[in-house]
Amino acid sequence: MQQDEILLTPWRDYPVEDTDPFTPPSEEKWDFVLVSNIHEMGSEKEIKRKKFLDELSKKGFTIKKIEDTKLFYGVRAPQHIFRKYQCLLGNPDRRLQSQSSPQDIPVTTRIRIVHFILHNTVTPDFEKLQDLIKKNVFEAAFPLHEKEEVRDFLKEKWARWRGVFSQQPIEKIRCYFGEKVALYFAWLGWYTCLLGFAALAGVLTFVAGITLFSSSQVREICEANTTIMCPLCDKCPFWVLSDTCTYAKVTHMIDNEATVIFAMFMAIWATVFLELWKRQRAKVVTNWELYGWDEEEEELAMQLINNLQHEPRLYQHSYFRSTIVLLLVLLMIVVLIGIAHALVIYRVIATALFSQSGLGLLHERADTMAVMTGAVLHYLTIVIMTKINRRVALFLCDLEKPRTFSQRENNFTMKIFTFQFFTNFSSLIYIAFFLGRINGHPGHYVRIAGRWRLEECHPSGCITDLFIQMAIIMMLKQTISNVMEYFIPWISHKLRKNHKRPKKRNMMLGEEEEAEDPCKRQWLSNYELNEVNIFSLFNEFLEMTIQYSFTTIFVAAFPLAPLLAFINNLFEIHLDAIKMMRLYRRMVPRKANDIGIWLQVLEAIGILAVIGNGLVIAITSDFIPVQVYKYMYSHCVRENHTDMDCSTGYINHSLSIFHIRNFDPDTLPDFNGDEIEECRYRDYRNADDYTYTVQFWHIFAARLAFLILFEHVALCVKLIAAWYIPDVPQKVKNHLLHRKHTDLRKELSMMEYSTEV
Repeated sequence: MQQDEILLTPWRDYPVEDTDPFTPPSEEKWDFVLVSNIHEMGSEKEIKRKKFLDELSKKGFTIKKIEDTKLFYGVRAPQHIFRKYQCLLGNPDRRLQSQSSPQDIPVTTRIRIVHFILHNTVTPDFEKLQDLIKKNVFEAAFPLHEKEEVRDFLKEKWARWRGVFSQQPIEKIRCYFGEKVALYFAWLGWYTCLLGFAALAGVLTFVAGITLFSSSQVREICEANTTIMCPLCDKCPFWVLSDTCTYAKVTHMIDNEATVIFAMFMAIWATVFLELWKRQRAKVVTNWELYGWDEEEEELAMQLINNLQHEPRLYQHSYFRSTIVLLLVLLMIVVLIGIAHALVIYRVIATALFSQSGLGLLHERADTMAVMTGAVLHYLTIVIMTKINRRVALFLCDLEKPRTFSQRENNFTMKIFTFQFFTNFSSLIYIAFFLGRINGHPGHYVRIAGRWRLEECHPSGCITDLFIQMAIIMMLKQTISNVMEYFIPWISHKLRKNHKRPKKRNMMLGEEEEAEDPCKRQWLSNYELNEVNIFSLFNEFLEMTIQYSFTTIFVAAFPLAPLLAFINNLFEIHLDAIKMMRLYRRMVPRKANDIGIWLQVLEAIGILAVIGNGLVIAITSDFIPVQVYKYMYSHCVRENHTDMDCSTGYINHSLSIFHIRNFDPDTLPDFNGDEIEECRYRDYRNADDYTYTVQFWHIFAARLAFLILFEHVALCVKLIAAWYIPDVPQKVKNHLLHRKHTDLRKELSMMEYSTEV
């Protein structure tokens, strides 16, 4: 009789209605559950299923079958498999083992080993479990959420909204989900904690723009009732500079002297955060006795446990394949940049259409509405392209043919992050560094298809456009995305629960209700949860690294970004906990002693943050033009007055004059030509031939000098901070030193004892 066809005798006198659905039957625990549709006897799928289960039986696996609307197969590995693991790797999980029964192997390790064997068992047809799942022979394979003390604690104390401000139980998370998940939450908690300091600095910078620094530029704009500005689009009316008074006040909150200090602070903060995390990680993994853990050695050990005849797959590198992948990556980046250009075209056309609208709000605020709707459209492209980027990155990883799962994961991480970076930041890079600088000048505008004028910066400054774009994207990502992240799996779980469970059959008079096998209830409850995949934790890391990019790279334009990220993360930690504990099947625990390649990604973001913020201050902000005016062209230089604000007069100095007669009549609105003979626009050009003035070149040189100085100083400070803060605490180094010394002494003593004997 086939082992997989055996049905256990139904359990009697079991109080079904009074028990937790995840409670396992007494003395009976299962490492994994395989789910299959009910296939016809003798069908190809049924034969393939039997062959796979036979292979597991040959390896000593115990298999239990339960039939419902699906076929459920519980599998339990024999103890000799785990003894081999302990023998080969020297019992690496001794810290997790029970003191009363040290021979027991931790549940997380059991699941990890069984998962590896299941996915590397080959049938006589040379098919693995993943191949059988693709062919619908099996529908799913998952470990069980079981009634454990650790699970109850995490469910009640951690996966609850009321625990938002509570300390995370990292050790218990490790005992239930494994080291990789525990390190993710340890990193996320550490990141959120240090975000509090960055958030405070950002709020102080924002407040400083209101209270501490001179606002003579704001006064000039608000009092400029007679300064006529050139139209912002074709057929748009002339406007008065004082109309932008409110926006000027908002701009001054983010574009002031404190912004430079804040940008430098964030460059140092990013370095200190990573260096302190390295120290924290060293403490954690040393406590877990995983500091010197070798992932490759563990994988080889499990391959040999699964198949003693296994030969390791050798390292290979193909320059041809790498070249193809590189070209395809560059092609994808070009596509993503093209999407950013499409967003630019949208804003240009939207500005023209809004300006001709009959609605007062759209007509009067055409440029602002175009930027805001463009930001919403940008968010939608991020959502759509995230799914496409994932498929492309997986395809490219398949082309590379990585040797191990870890190598595949690292390659996938680099590709998907690169694609996501360009998806999220291409439009922001255009707004920060190109908007308003390639659009020409009145009378000679650059046009798309010879018709639509390229958009200009916001009347109150280019940094305002970047501020609006970042604020909208961050708020949408942290509200809509998080709501969807919770409610989609919640609704999916409810639908699966209602759909999968059949209604109970009505009992006939005098008929006894047959007791249900408690395993069936437990397995069904786990099956009704949402499926997890190998990228479930990857998605959380990716979300946080993109947030970290927003928080650091263009933070000079949006000092409140760390505050929004800090508030979001307080809830993100427990949102992830609730999903993992209540809405999703149990993740396969994975061993790890660091966060992997994500650390390199974060370090790269830190360097990009220095470059990005330096460029924002030098190019996008008005900080450099104001300083050049104060020290070269203001009344303070000419009259040597120290009791006056040296930036007074800067606004008028930064506006060039354009004669109305030089406009194309077809682009102008109806107006009284006798009253308006000239208009002003933001630039440094001569009034006669519209060439650049000497001031423009002075400012250009000052921008370049500041950029070089800022980036070199910031990078030097980062390097000094990285050197000053050791990656590994002295306590950890001393602990490892003593352990090596003790081990060597023990080996020497044993050798001397054996010699004497």
